Amino acid sequence: MPWKTTSKEEQRLELVRLMRAGQVPVVELCGRFNISRTTAYKWLWQYRLKPGRILRDGSRRPAHFARAKGTLWRRRVKRARRRHPTWGARKLRQKLLRRHKSKQTPAVATITRWLKRWGLSVRRRRRPRRGPLILQKPLHVPARCHEVWTVDFKGWYRTARGVRVEPLTVRDLFSRFVLRIALLRGATVMAAQREFRRLFLEHGVPQRIRCDNGAPFGGGGPTGLTRLSAWWLKAGIEVEFITPGRPCENGAHEQFHRVYKAEVASGPAATVKAQQVRSDVWQRHYNRERPHEALQMKRPGQLFKKNRRTMPARLTPWSYPEGWERRWVKGNGEINWKGQRRFVGQAFVRDYVGLKPVEAGIWQVYFGKWLVGELRENETGSIRTVQYRRAGGSGFGPRHSGSLRSPP
Repeated sequence: MPWKTTSKEEQRLELVRLMRAGQVPVVELCGRFNISRTTAYKWLWQYRLKPGRILRDGSRRPAHFARAKGTLWRRRVKRARRRHPTWGARKLRQKLLRRHKSKQTPAVATITRWLKRWGLSVRRRRRPRRGPLILQKPLHVPARCHEVWTVDFKGWYRTARGVRVEPLTVRDLFSRFVLRIALLRGATVMAAQREFRRLFLEHGVPQRIRCDNGAPFGGGGPTGLTRLSAWWLKAGIEVEFITPGRPCENGAHEQFHRVYKAEVASGPAATVKAQQVRSDVWQRHYNRERPHEALQMKRPGQLFKKNRRTMPARLTPWSYPEGWERRWVKGNGEINWKGQRRFVGQAFVRDYVGLKPVEAGIWQVYFGKWLVGELRENETGSIRTVQYRRAGGSGFGPRHSGSLRSPP
């Protein structure tokens, strides 16, 4: 006589009948049928949906096929991307959800993969890695002439014949003496450097130059230097950058610009040459005749003294201590380091930087005696640029405030 057997469907139906009767605990029933409570409640829920249905295993066939409808969604994604070329995968998906109201809308990861395959994804710029931190002193308060020169470009204006000029102005902060008003055709590094060469030959070299972070004085590279401000460093001049967005830190120079605009720039001459003559005459009057309230009504010429620091006849390439590596900076701001190109900065082009070994695989990069950043052998691309911070102030990146001095 054969053994009596029951099918899975009959066992499931028996389980549901006993659970509905409620005479035996569900835990005991699960042990008797050798199933989990989750499975037991699943069959009870399916029986409640359709009481007369046989409790069979459902089909493992997917509800929809991605490939079958993938072409349609690709066309929709491409169409939405053409209408919104700056949108990413998340925004495009929300757009498709609102428009088609379909649960089959591709996921964000799928849309991202399609955009990459089509070459339509925009790679985000990686944040620069932070380098060593250097605390700086507050802006220097001069006690004598030529301790601090302030420089700036007054906003451009046009002559009476419509020629645009960019006034470069330089003053001695202690005496308020105007050293130069040069009407340039553009605020470029070459034009400004040419004027400063003449200025250094005439008035010598100051201890510090204070300027803002804009071109051609400051830039977005390591330490915020440009080729002009790096040239100042090489001539033995400390560079003081004011805090971005705070022109009040160079307020005396800004006040001087307002006076120049009211008395000279507002009624310009016809030609650049004639306007330059007017500016030179006004400069002499400002220095020799005009009393200054910050000087207790003295004239700037009464306090101005001759500078004993002269411009070096020739600026030679930097030399570095024994044990350091020396690398030549190419025209694109890169150096060769162990078979790789590492970006140091455009400000140091056609000069040497020194690499001081700190520990295994880590080198500090110097421009002369000024720390530029940190080079790590296990990384590629740019160096970790130095982070300058004034004592008691907030941190800042390449476009920074503070004076670029050699480390203590």
